Amino acid sequence: MTDRPFEIVCEIEPPTRPDLKHVRHQIGTLSRIAGSFLVPDNHIGRATVSSVAVAHEVQAMGGRSIACLNSRDRNLLGFRRDLLTAAAYGVDQFLFVYGDKPATGNRTSDLTVRSMIEEVRRLGEDPAFAGSPAFRVGTAAGLRPLPAWKRAADFVFVQVCFSLEALLRWREANPVDVPVYAGVMVIASENHARRLAAAIPDIDIPADLVERVAADRLAGVGAACEQVLAIRDSGAFDGVHLIPVSRYREVESRLSGAL
Repeated sequence: MTDRPFEIVCEIEPPTRPDLKHVRHQIGTLSRIAGSFLVPDNHIGRATVSSVAVAHEVQAMGGRSIACLNSRDRNLLGFRRDLLTAAAYGVDQFLFVYGDKPATGNRTSDLTVRSMIEEVRRLGEDPAFAGSPAFRVGTAAGLRPLPAWKRAADFVFVQVCFSLEALLRWREANPVDVPVYAGVMVIASENHARRLAAAIPDIDIPADLVERVAADRLAGVGAACEQVLAIRDSGAFDGVHLIPVSRYREVESRLSGAL
């Protein structure tokens, strides 16, 4: 059981064009339920506006932000550029991930999530970052044993899972003192479910949920909101990493009353 307040970290859809209007609308809508916002990086292998820049926009609107950075698209110089930009903007929380498969081209980096965390931990000795606040860095985890280097992160995001029982088994088997957030995703359509299953082999989307979503476009919203509340009531997690996809208005409407 955790003694920390339960927090909803809402993932927003980053823009693929130089226009932040849709981002601002998501932030404004979800701010009633979100404790902070996660900004993905080159979402699903497509180029997007910099996650650091969007995280700065979140903060300008009065929200708390976590900028996602993937190891796939960066060399060390590009990574340091992002950290310097973040320090200049006052963005101080990151989630480091491997990154989705690129839509075009190949992986270009020899960085890993582990080496990115190690690099951040060394910044206290770097004159370029003297006087800058320390960064908080998190990592993502599958439903597998959590290695020691991930346990040393400041927080952990657990992969999206549609089974509360599986999440609770993982949490019991992987006790850590840092905040842990369970992944919850809205299934927006039957096609969305198929794309997810193809892109993430170890994700298990219940067949009955897919059938319900095929018959009712809002069934995925209801299922996700119920799971958020069940995870909260379990007391096993510090919060959820909620991915509302395009259904963020409906998610906010359902959860704002329930919370």
